[in-house]
Amino acid sequence: MKNLLNENIRAPLAFAMMALLLLFVGVSQSWSVALSIFNLCLISAIMSLGVNIQWGYAGLLNLGVMGFTALGGVAAVLISQAPVAEAWTAGGQNILISLALAIVTIVICLQVKRRVTNIWFRRSALGITLIIGYLAINHFYAPGVKAIEAVEPATKGFLGGFGLPIILSWAVGGMLAAAIALVVGKITLGLRADYLAIATLGISEIIIAVLKNEDWLTRGVKNVAGLVRPVPYELDLQRSAWFSDGVRWIYSTKLDKLSEIGQEKLLHDLVIQNSSIFVKLCYSGLFTSVLLILLILSIKALNSPWGRMMRAIRDNEEAANAMGKNIVKQHLQVFILGSAVVGIAGAMLVTLDGQFTPASYQPLRFTFLIWLMVIIGGSGNNLGAVFGGFFIWFMWVELEPLSIFLMNLITANMDGVSVIKTHLINSAPHLRLFMMGLVLLLTMRFMPKGFIPEKTRLHSIS
Repeated sequence: MKNLLNENIRAPLAFAMMALLLLFVGVSQSWSVALSIFNLCLISAIMSLGVNIQWGYAGLLNLGVMGFTALGGVAAVLISQAPVAEAWTAGGQNILISLALAIVTIVICLQVKRRVTNIWFRRSALGITLIIGYLAINHFYAPGVKAIEAVEPATKGFLGGFGLPIILSWAVGGMLAAAIALVVGKITLGLRADYLAIATLGISEIIIAVLKNEDWLTRGVKNVAGLVRPVPYELDLQRSAWFSDGVRWIYSTKLDKLSEIGQEKLLHDLVIQNSSIFVKLCYSGLFTSVLLILLILSIKALNSPWGRMMRAIRDNEEAANAMGKNIVKQHLQVFILGSAVVGIAGAMLVTLDGQFTPASYQPLRFTFLIWLMVIIGGSGNNLGAVFGGFFIWFMWVELEPLSIFLMNLITANMDGVSVIKTHLINSAPHLRLFMMGLVLLLTMRFMPKGFIPEKTRLHSIS
């Protein structure tokens, strides 16, 4: 009974702790900082939820998370950016022809693989088809790319997008990540767990390398900035009479104590401060809605016959296979679903930042963080994954200033011109890596199944 009670109260206690930590940041630093952290925590929770679908449900070790996150970012650019007419005129037709030829090449290869039974004829036909296809595609692709990237390269140099509301890119990002996951899954899901991890990490690096170098698609390392927001701009709010009146009403008690000149000055400052808070609250509302929808769907899926089957496959593939379940097919399903959720989070992240920067996607660093969220939160538990997303990102952001504060405190009695003191203070930000490792070690020692562990239950394959 005691263990059951502990399991039942762990989730409320964990989220209450997170709420107190965010409130503390709001009071001690600023509410704008607290809301910025909160919004990134929401996006991190969605990413963690996607990885938990793959690992917690099916035991798939996917280290290509950043690649699917970047695909979500690409969707944000392609959906929201206005098309660049000059670039389309210069080389858009060549790109479309290249795409059509690529599709034809793939279709022919699939037909050859399906219909030609003789292995030597099949290999020869596939090789010839691929060579001819490559030459034909490159004949149109290379000059098209060169022409597109020559169109005002300092500000444009790419095709642009569809000029639609960026919020639509969240769904498109999920679909694009799912489509690539289908291709990746067909290639990698027959591999053993450790080889699958290496393969997905390599594919992630390939995706990011392509995005960094194909300027015609997303400007590469030149970045795409100024993406249109789904929420109001601070400057527009500051110029709006209704917003100023609302701020005046909220702070009426404080304003009434000042002179007319003092009221105007304070009101001006309050409007500027609260415009930023209002924008972040709008983002919080949108992100929270998406997280709740995905969380509810994930919980329903986990508790459904499909979820019970996935857990049974995870726990004993041989038994599931003996009962007639197609393991590879089910793994492909869950791989696509988890990647789609990560793609949605990637589009949301670019929406929040207002820009797409391929160089910021660092697979080795941020993949570690996302997996840390799943492990520390509680693998196999959706609420645990969400809590892990909140807790780990909060720690990642706040441990740097905390490390600097602690180092200043430790070296307070040292000589101000000491070389050792200067070195220690300058090195303090790197302590957060040590602290993150310490958090992982302590969690694994005292809570090996995470803060909110998966509930142990009997399940059958349906």
